[in-house]
Amino acid sequence: MQITVFRSAAARIVLVAALAGAAVASTAAASSGVDKSAAALVPANIKAKGTVIVAADASYAPNEFIGSDGHTVVGMDADLAKAIFPLLGLKVNVVNATFATIIPGLSSGKYDVGMSSFTDTKAREKVVNFVDYFEAGTSFFEKSAGGPKVTNLASICGLKVSVESGTTELADATAQKAKCTKAGKTPDTVLEFPTQSEANLALHSGRAQISMADSPVAAYQVKQSAGAFKLVGQAYGVSPYGIAVPKSDGTLDKAILAALKDLVTNGQYASILKKWGIQSGADAHPALNGALS
Repeated sequence: MQITVFRSAAARIVLVAALAGAAVASTAAASSGVDKSAAALVPANIKAKGTVIVAADASYAPNEFIGSDGHTVVGMDADLAKAIFPLLGLKVNVVNATFATIIPGLSSGKYDVGMSSFTDTKAREKVVNFVDYFEAGTSFFEKSAGGPKVTNLASICGLKVSVESGTTELADATAQKAKCTKAGKTPDTVLEFPTQSEANLALHSGRAQISMADSPVAAYQVKQSAGAFKLVGQAYGVSPYGIAVPKSDGTLDKAILAALKDLVTNGQYASILKKWGIQSGADAHPALNGALS
């Protein structure tokens, strides 16, 4: 992630997230259209389980969020998961998990795969392998009325910034504090929340003056806010999203990559992105571990 849907009744301004037709069952049965060569790459322990547990932080619409039934994880990543794993002869269960707990959960064996708008970084690649499948930058958004003038990361000095735990936005906003001080400016105040939903609520309530999220997520929140929020400044740091896979799971990442390439070839990948209005981030050449920084 670099990182959303408000869950409280007061914050439904951003939740109009239950898009019509978005709720798809979180468990998908393996279809008869198995890619045998890709399925042959699935490790024996995963084959034996038969069902892959995919973790996603369902507070990051349109990439992953809770559907209209109140419990099913829907969105771009959920749809991709339900398209990828049947090609490998596997069932898939997409579960909701707090973002900062997903990679530790992969290491402990609680989850098999993480699909939650993870920005592929060199630091994260030391812990997990990534199958890169999308590209996104970071955008700023604020309240439409009376928001501060923000043009780039340097201009958040002196502001209260709401971000989600474990994200690249948290790292960037935290690093900016020292840069503000070095430049003789008041450092930004970083307000860290377990979910992007809570970070958004802080902005809506006035506790924060600006929020940061991945570009498609920020754009979606603004679109769903009925004019309450607006995008400001320039997006920065375009980087790949990666499907996170434990390093201990052998060739599972290669199996996922092969299935993902199938989806690119047959057009299903493009259709899923178009469904959620984020086709501008499409990566026609998915690859392993392509961190830029």
